[in-house]
Amino acid sequence: MGEIERLLPGTKVSDWSATAITANPGLIPVAVAAYFGGGNPSTAAVDKFAFSDDSRTTLGTGLSSSRFYLAGAANSAVAAYFAGGSGTTTIDKFAFPSDGRTTLSTGLSSARNYLAGAADSGTAGYFAGGGASLATVDKFAFPGDGQTTLGTGLSAGRYELAGAANSGVAGYFAGGYASARVATVDKFAFSDDSRTTLGTGLSATRQRLAGAANSGTAAYFAGGISPAVDTVDKFAFSDDSRSTLSTGLSTVRYYLAGAANSGVAGYFAGGYDDAVDTVDKFAFSNDSRTTLSTGLSSARFGLAGAADSGTL
Repeated sequence: MGEIERLLPGTKVSDWSATAITANPGLIPVAVAAYFGGGNPSTAAVDKFAFSDDSRTTLGTGLSSSRFYLAGAANSAVAAYFAGGSGTTTIDKFAFPSDGRTTLSTGLSSARNYLAGAADSGTAGYFAGGGASLATVDKFAFPGDGQTTLGTGLSAGRYELAGAANSGVAGYFAGGYASARVATVDKFAFSDDSRTTLGTGLSATRQRLAGAANSGTAAYFAGGISPAVDTVDKFAFSDDSRSTLSTGLSTVRYYLAGAANSGVAGYFAGGYDDAVDTVDKFAFSNDSRTTLSTGLSSARFGLAGAADSGTL
């Protein structure tokens, strides 16, 4: 079966089948693609990986400016957001399925790099930490994109952390650097934005890692430096317990980015040791890893990821 571009009224559907109809009653939006934007060497490029076959295209319109050490999050089936980086407050929004870009009139509450993103799809996106060890968590309400800053931020100011979310339940912000590298995982309940800190953190202190989530099941935090590792830690949403995958990344690296086709697979792209174009894919059915034959359009690190994973 070919790619279903979008199951919405008036939208072209290529290679329709009975399987697609059964899997998507009521024309429910289906998972489409992972997006990886920006990075160093400084670029505005946004690469798109179609979930149907993992093929890569590069958007004709990239970020509004070249930047790196930014963060990504998505209102799945609606839009991807790429925030901050290169000392800016900028938030670029890419609408699904057209991939048209706009730039929010209200950006981050302060200009910063090294932040992390996560989203309660359908409700709000969150961008946390970064800068000079900030504890700030900015919240952007969907669909209007109005910005507020949470009264309770991270448990400690830190940067070079990673984010992932159990949509509808909670966001997780892991690792990073405060006065030293940390293994901390902070959890923000989406019901009231209250914060708790998990009793079990990462398997080791590390910064410059990446996150992705199989919403409803588990969050994955991959790579980072402490020193550079190929480790992938998995946090089960049922009880927030941590395990470490027996198969890690294909190479040790840091400053990578994550995105997920929830229910199917997580993708970890790019990174440094030296700069790579590698994209590793972890199947959520058994956490096995493959490496895509087609990687990023250029080797880079300090990029950000987000995904159109359909309706979560």
